[in-house]
Amino acid sequence: MKVSIKKLMMKKERDPSSVEHSHEQAGGPDHISGQAPFAPRRAFLGKALLGFAGLALPVPALPASKRGKGDAGTPGWESLQPKEASYWDRTDRFEEKLDALQSAWDRKDYRLASAISNSLRISGIQAQSDHAGVSAPDSASTDFSEVSALPEPLRKWAKGWKYFKVISLEQVSKPKRTISPEAELLGYPVNNIPDPQFRSHEPVELSLAFKSAQVRSPSREIRLAKLEGGRLAETPSQVYDEVRRGDSWHCKLAFLAESNGAVKNVYLVFFGNPDAELPAYVSDLETEGDGYALDIQNDFFRIKLSRQTGQIESIFFKRERGLELYSGGYGHGEPPGLDWSHDYISQGYFQKLRTTLWDECPDYEIIRGPVCTIVRRWGFPYSPIHPVFSPSRINMYVEYRFYSGVPYFIKSSKFTALKELVVDNLRDDEWVFTGQAFTNKLWVSKDGKVNLGEPDAKSKNNLWGTGFYHDDNMDSIIGLFLDHRAEGLDSINHSGQPVLVNKWHGQLWSRAVLGQNTTVPAGSTLYQKNAYLVIPFTESNGPAIVEDVREELINPLRIKAGKLPVLTKNETVSGALARAGEAGDSIIPKESLWKALEMAKDGQFLSGTPVSGLLSVVELGFVYDLAVDGGTVTVIFAMPHRGRPRAEYFESGSSSHVSYKGSLNVPQALLTVPGVKKVVFQQTWYPVWTSNLITDEGRKKLQLPAI
Repeated sequence: MKVSIKKLMMKKERDPSSVEHSHEQAGGPDHISGQAPFAPRRAFLGKALLGFAGLALPVPALPASKRGKGDAGTPGWESLQPKEASYWDRTDRFEEKLDALQSAWDRKDYRLASAISNSLRISGIQAQSDHAGVSAPDSASTDFSEVSALPEPLRKWAKGWKYFKVISLEQVSKPKRTISPEAELLGYPVNNIPDPQFRSHEPVELSLAFKSAQVRSPSREIRLAKLEGGRLAETPSQVYDEVRRGDSWHCKLAFLAESNGAVKNVYLVFFGNPDAELPAYVSDLETEGDGYALDIQNDFFRIKLSRQTGQIESIFFKRERGLELYSGGYGHGEPPGLDWSHDYISQGYFQKLRTTLWDECPDYEIIRGPVCTIVRRWGFPYSPIHPVFSPSRINMYVEYRFYSGVPYFIKSSKFTALKELVVDNLRDDEWVFTGQAFTNKLWVSKDGKVNLGEPDAKSKNNLWGTGFYHDDNMDSIIGLFLDHRAEGLDSINHSGQPVLVNKWHGQLWSRAVLGQNTTVPAGSTLYQKNAYLVIPFTESNGPAIVEDVREELINPLRIKAGKLPVLTKNETVSGALARAGEAGDSIIPKESLWKALEMAKDGQFLSGTPVSGLLSVVELGFVYDLAVDGGTVTVIFAMPHRGRPRAEYFESGSSSHVSYKGSLNVPQALLTVPGVKKVVFQQTWYPVWTSNLITDEGRKKLQLPAI
């Protein structure tokens, strides 16, 4: 099944059918249903909890003689309330919360201490959103040209967009070897089978910066096109990690590039089109589920993540007989999984602290789209009798990346010691497979060569890949260790030899990085990056395929902010970058729709703002997309956090409260625009809303600090 990015954006918490509104229904809004929505406990503990949450400090009650009558809308009410003149009057600083936490702890008010701890954590989430550093971009905000400078055929092709950047990709890995195709290698039921080496595409991630005056929404406006032979062809891409810093937008752009030897590939990144809509790319990458409880598949495999921890629980091979790898049994009391790593044994072999013992992910972020799905999780591993022992000594950050169109996925991790400690073992990679799915084992030496059979004695602690394969059906799973290093530690082990028969587990490999009685200094850090390859493997062709994939991953395409090659005015192009309504040709002007939505306010700022009344859904960044099809306008709408899941509040909720001061709901506002006959309202949780999406005017009204 193929899915598009718009379908991913339109995931809803309520009835899956879209709600439509027309002029006939616009006489007056209905009240919000009293029925509680289904919302899994702590369904999104990552950036979805963004908001201005702080300590609930008591406000002294006013004397009855000075108390206003009625609610917030009663004349005189505002003047009698304590004045909050700035952002820091409306929330509390990290240092204040820390002092309050210490005070509660000293008084042994542990429930209050727990509440304050959570508020501190939320402060950290908000600070991450607004103030965390960004990596140096591959193309700075000053690196751009105007579309008007392109030859006329290309300029017409890119009509609707005002600016572009030039990016060049250069091959730096060794040229691919020519391998004779074997019929048995083509065992995947895909429409567009890759070449026999399974290397048709290479994932690329660009880090880009744009002037905020030139782009309103990177996810809506950015398009990527490959320039080849003087012609442009759009390349499916995915924008994520959007943040505002000063007067610039920063984001990542992922896409799949063809890896074709030493040829330099040139791409143009187009931006600056307020009429652009969210792109609708077809992809084999499908992600189902919510939070980190996900099922992820592409043309090669289907992977299930643990509903409890987010670790990889099973892998289904989408070829021929459909092998499913899993780990059965009862583990150590926790749900079993394939990826059973990220743990350490405390000094004296007292206990093993594991991420697999998490009752739920302490913190996480999820990125979903047509090119990649990224699952980021982090926290301290748990004790077998958590919370009796809850040491905050080694923070473990683990990230999975799943891509469209390639037969592998990536795991990266970073373990950081907060204080000096002694461990008797630490593992960063262990995979356990129940049963006897494979007949042979292989390993990769430091020079990248694939070796069949048992590692020799000299290599057992210097492995750079490991795995299994089956003689007859060619099923295989191979771990390629692309990066494994430490800072602040004298040495680490590079073990992980494959074991075909294990008394307790079946088949496995396990990498013990640190041995018995190892001192881990405060501030030391352990890094890893592994690729897990799932291909049909034969002893004749398999090693060369694996070696080539490893070479490609270790030496990815080199990214440079390039220069536009010399083009003639006689270039011939076909088609256009813009879809209907994106090149200033919408039958209902997009700008008039955005302007109308300024009438849809968030009445939960009860008395308005000191600057200019209530904030609109546009200023708050709740509207992700507006699409026009004839007289129908489709709105994709986000809510700020999971504690406020009912977007119906803005769709058809009550606007009779005096604090609304004439506000309309979203469909009512759009139906005031000439030509709009019907409004389709769709709620999404992806990408998660953050305060970066608040407009400059919205930040001014809220008096938020600079970002």
